[in-house]
Amino acid sequence: MLDQRRDKSWIVQHIPHQGTMCLLDSVESWNADVISCRASSHRNSDNPLRAFGQLSTACGIEYAAQAMAVHGALLAPVDSIRPKSGYLVSIRSTKLHIARLDTINAELEIEASCLARNDNDVLYQFKITAQGQLLLDGRAAVVLDVEALSSTTNTSGDIL
Repeated sequence: MLDQRRDKSWIVQHIPHQGTMCLLDSVESWNADVISCRASSHRNSDNPLRAFGQLSTACGIEYAAQAMAVHGALLAPVDSIRPKSGYLVSIRSTKLHIARLDTINAELEIEASCLARNDNDVLYQFKITAQGQLLLDGRAAVVLDVEALSSTTNTSGDIL
């Protein structure tokens, strides 16, 4: 992996998530296929994903999705003004190995590995760990050009 760390200020400038909704603290390493990020926001009482004072492990999917968005920004051509916006369209084979993220004292380690990609779609495998303990893992499909999908929809709204 390339050792090209990025801090939170870089992340905020390159993904649409702002304020407390930007959950990642740093990019630790990345290459064309894999990104590794860290986060500590799961411990924050003002984490916007908290419900009833708790942060469900299912919220880890958003951490993984933000790592995927950062990966897309890192892979975007240098001369691009802004990378394509991606839309999470499918989560599969996801396993939650604990009930809550807010009870984890260590930093979260988020890894997303690209399994397949084309000009419009990316398939990632992701996992979140803390001090070697697997917290959640799964696969996610991201669509980069939603307008291309809508052009295959007829007037009744059905996908052709």
